[in-house]
This record gives sequence, structure tokens and C-alpha cells, in this order.
Amino acid sequence: SRTPWVPLGPPPFHLFASASLRARFERSERSYASSGSQLRRRRACTSVAMRFAMVCASNQNRSMEAHAALRDHGFEVESFGVGQHVKLPGKSAKEPNVYPFGTPYEAMRQDLMEKDEKLYTKTGLLAMLERNASIKTAPERWQDCSHVDFDVVVTFEQRVFDRVVEDLQSRSTRALQPVLVVNLETKDNHSEAAAAAPLTLKLCEYLRAEEDWEDEIESIVQKFSEDTGKHLLYTVHFG
Repeated sequence: SRTPWVPLGPPPFHLFASASLRARFERSERSYASSGSQLRRRRACTSVAMRFAMVCASNQNRSMEAHAALRDHGFEVESFGVGQHVKLPGKSAKEPNVYPFGTPYEAMRQDLMEKDEKLYTKTGLLAMLERNASIKTAPERWQDCSHVDFDVVVTFEQRVFDRVVEDLQSRSTRALQPVLVVNLETKDNHSEAAAAAPLTLKLCEYLRAEEDWEDEIESIVQKFSEDTGKHLLYTVHFG
């Protein structure tokens, strides 16, 4: 079972994690609070664009729908998965199509066409892979990135959220740089991913519009909930 964290914002915005992860988070929060004024002074002297990361399990469906939406609206955005392998639905639940991260989307598409073009056209996988290949070459794994340099990380499933937070806590990150990790729970199917993409865009537009999103995060989350009816889990990691 998971131990609930103290909410960072008004109910129902709760976080869940292990006791050790919660302790590391609380230490980060104390450092963040003590260094906030220094960060704001440093930002006032720079004009660096916010950087966003979209993360799901296999960097195929949910993260790529959001990646496409943000890219098309001028955001600096990348996308990742957190699984051990890339998994795509197969002929049955017991027969998924499994690929290593880094396998080109086009190579996956060709493989599925050879296996059963009619089936994978019907399920939408071939169209999804074609879309993905137009955005970047291959799925990337979050944990394999040597340097994580993002202001905002959006996940679409709580177990993915947990893995991202745990990974950030294990890294030596940029001094005085907060990273917002936020989860928008989304079922892993084409229709739900398509519906979540404009919501993700809306959230990121709210964040980008605020000069000091760190000070306004509770009100941003509240506004998003009121506007969309969706509740978010979030934390601010401070390296």
C-alpha cells in the first residue's frame, strides 16, 4: 500500500509515494523554499524558453499525442517512455509486440505490416506509428537520458509519475532549478490519448503564461480543474 503525501495544493490534489521518497521530497522542498528568491533573480536576467517533457510507458500513444500538440503550438518539447521495453498490442493480450527502445517507428510499422497489415490497420497502430515517425525517429527511454533538463514533465499514468519522480530524486540536477512533475491520468487507448492532448496543451499554456509558475502552481492547478473537470497529481522536484 502507498502512504499519502501531504497535499501540495487544495484537495483533491494528493500525492502518493514511499516513505523514503517522501522524505527526499520534503528535503527538496525545504531547499526550494530557501532558494526561491535567488532563482527568481536569476530568471529575471535570462529569457530561456520553458522546456517540456511528455512521458508515458512506451513513448507511443499518450506522450506522442501530447508531443504533437505542443510542437504544433510552438513549445520546446520532447517525449519519453519509462518501461523496460516498448510494447504494442498484438493479436491477443498474451501476445504483445515488444521492441527495444531506440527501434525506429518506421521499422515497427514495417514489422507490423508484414505480420498482419489488415489487423494493425484496423486497430490504428499503423497510423499511429506513421504519425510518430513524422515527429521523431524512435521512442526514447526517460531513464536512459544522461542529462534531464526540463522545467515541466507531464505524465499520463500514476505509475509513470512515480518512476519519473524516483528517477529525478536519484539524479544530481541543475542547481536552484525546480522541475514540476504533473500527472494527467489517461487510459492508454487512441481516443483517450487524443482527448488528453488538448488538455495537456491547455495546462502547459497556463504554465508558460506565468512568469513565476512556482509561486502560482496551486492557483494554476485549481484553474485547470475548474476549466476541465480534471484533477491533477503534482510535485515540484528541486535538485
